[in-house]
Amino acid sequence: QVQLLESGGGLVQAGGSLRLSCKAAGRPLGFYAMGWFRQSPGKEREFVAAISWGSTTTDYADSVKGRFTISRDNAKNTVLLEMSSLKPEDTAVYYCAVETANRATRSMGEYDYWGQGTQVTVSS
Repeated sequence: QVQLLESGGGLVQAGGSLRLSCKAAGRPLGFYAMGWFRQSPGKEREFVAAISWGSTTTDYADSVKGRFTISRDNAKNTVLLEMSSLKPEDTAVYYCAVETANRATRSMGEYDYWGQGTQVTVSS
């Protein structure tokens, strides 16, 4: 079992920045891909970014490419999501997830463990 705890969400003005953190407990993340997803009210959960276990592969949704950066520190069992130039449409609950197959895929069904989420609100 892997327990994931997201933090770093909050309220920020459009154009601002936030850094989300996802700390894992229960099992080392060193050989697993990690992903970030988000869900806005009334919408389905969507892919944001993913990173392979060795950080050799990263992938981003088109809507966040160039503004968000995913990174990880396996020694600290942590994955980060640096978000800049935030827009009101980035408002959502952000979830981190573990993909034990290490594909760094965009498919939610491939992820095995999920955190509880952290709220990000971007005001205009």
